[in-house]
Amino acid sequence: MSAGIKNHNRDKYERVRRLMWIKCEACGRLVYYKDYKNNHYVCPRCGRAFIMTPKQRFDLLFDSINWQKFDLPIVSDDPLNFTDRMSYKDRLAEAREDTGTNDAISTADGKINGINTTVCVMNGDFMMGSMGRAAGDAIIASIEHAIERQNPFVMVTCSGGARMQENILSLMQMARTTVAINKLHENKLPYIVVLTDPTFGGVTASFAMLGDIHIAEKGARIGFAGRRVIEQNIHEKLPSNFQTADYLYDHGMVDIVVDRDELKNTLGRVLDVLTKQPRSPKIIDVKTPKFDAPKKSRDVGKTPEYDRVLLARNENRPHFLDYVNGIVDEWTYLAGDRCFAEDAAMCGGIGYWYGIPSVIIGQEKGRTIETRQQHRFGMANPEGYRKAQRLMKLAEKFNLPLVSLFDTAGAFAGGSAEERGQSQAVASTIAMGLRVKTPYVAVNVGEGGSGGAIAIGTGDRIMMLENAIYSVIAPESCASILWKDNKFKANAATALKLTARDMASLNVIDKIIDEPAGGAHKDWQTTMELLGKSVADAINELKEVPVDELVTSRVKKFLSMTRDVEIFQPEHTPEEKQV
Repeated sequence: MSAGIKNHNRDKYERVRRLMWIKCEACGRLVYYKDYKNNHYVCPRCGRAFIMTPKQRFDLLFDSINWQKFDLPIVSDDPLNFTDRMSYKDRLAEAREDTGTNDAISTADGKINGINTTVCVMNGDFMMGSMGRAAGDAIIASIEHAIERQNPFVMVTCSGGARMQENILSLMQMARTTVAINKLHENKLPYIVVLTDPTFGGVTASFAMLGDIHIAEKGARIGFAGRRVIEQNIHEKLPSNFQTADYLYDHGMVDIVVDRDELKNTLGRVLDVLTKQPRSPKIIDVKTPKFDAPKKSRDVGKTPEYDRVLLARNENRPHFLDYVNGIVDEWTYLAGDRCFAEDAAMCGGIGYWYGIPSVIIGQEKGRTIETRQQHRFGMANPEGYRKAQRLMKLAEKFNLPLVSLFDTAGAFAGGSAEERGQSQAVASTIAMGLRVKTPYVAVNVGEGGSGGAIAIGTGDRIMMLENAIYSVIAPESCASILWKDNKFKANAATALKLTARDMASLNVIDKIIDEPAGGAHKDWQTTMELLGKSVADAINELKEVPVDELVTSRVKKFLSMTRDVEIFQPEHTPEEKQV
């Protein structure tokens, strides 16, 4: 307090000071309150995002302030007559006076991007947003209200966990709210969870981790047990970023991490696709990047088939994310398998493919040294294939067409991948693709390598770019095993019948998509126009077929494949026979 302030003015000064300046609890600096408010209650100095009141959340997320609050059920207080340093009834009375709300949950209806949406907010200022009977009943009533209105449901979490003062009655809310979430999923309504700081305990272990899509605010702390509890139990120092939003993203638990000022736009994009808002096809306008021409391979011209292998592997050829950026509108990348990790080798998300709301998955190889290492040259771990399964289920729930662009030398072969069940992950992805109840178009855009490719290649319509290849093994490996010499790789490529034309002759694919003269790497614009339209035409054709019939015909398609196949194989040369 300044020395010149007289005693009778101190209270007035304190009120003015609080309205003008606040102290950031994270960095300790004084922040002008107006700047803090205009920055959506994020410290402009250190970036720490602080708890928002329900009203502030509703104003942030809805298109306008004309949202309508939903009346929630009232339950009796203090069922266990609980007292610690003060009675539970007194704690409730104090929290109600401080927040102006009856309990930790507030719910409102409004529009996000013009879409009628129900938003449920946990108030972290009400006893740390802890979950008791009142919160459980409020969440259940909010979900039932959303189902009645057929509204997407957005849950904004902020909680320390279950409310200790209600003991087992609080614990049971984990099961009760999950029942309501199951009803929401059964009604095929979007359920989006926005995880804010902090979200812990029984909340994360129930409804907060059961969303169709999980969005975390940048910097939010999210977990089951608290950091101090874990460190005390294991007697180890945890990483500095442990249980942060970025940490959970890397470990596959959340789809998206966004700054608070981008939250509304992100929600709008997601809801647009999941509710199938109409969009005109994106105008494809890409330029073929100027690359340094790769050194001409000594193997060019050995056989036409091996020339195709080299074209399929051309490092300047468009990859998955290039196609997405060129063809897909309102793209939202979705991350993680919800079990262990985010695998950048298997990419996926939602957006408008040529104006059609879709789920899109595929392998990404990367182009620079750094991105190739990040994406592991398109060779996915088990987490990548489990992420693909999760996105297949998302497509089925919302009856969104599934588009896969596969381009991989194969599933990643490594000790850690084996430990985490690589074979099972690939097998279950094939099984999921064969039974997913939605139109499914798969396109081989480069290398179709072994089980890693077919895992996301079991579509109703299977296409190949003209210079793509499809094979159980790389021709180099085949030559080394069967010819006992890698120099016969071109001969192996011919014998394997791995080109698009061979696949069409064998009735393995439905269509060959032309490439520009010289290959896709020569003209990205034309390649993307041809690919985009071919996939869109196939989707529109498949959308006319009842989903149950799609699955039946898809199964028949693969059962009939490879039957009664005879194809000419060239005789080996004398040189080859001597090997």
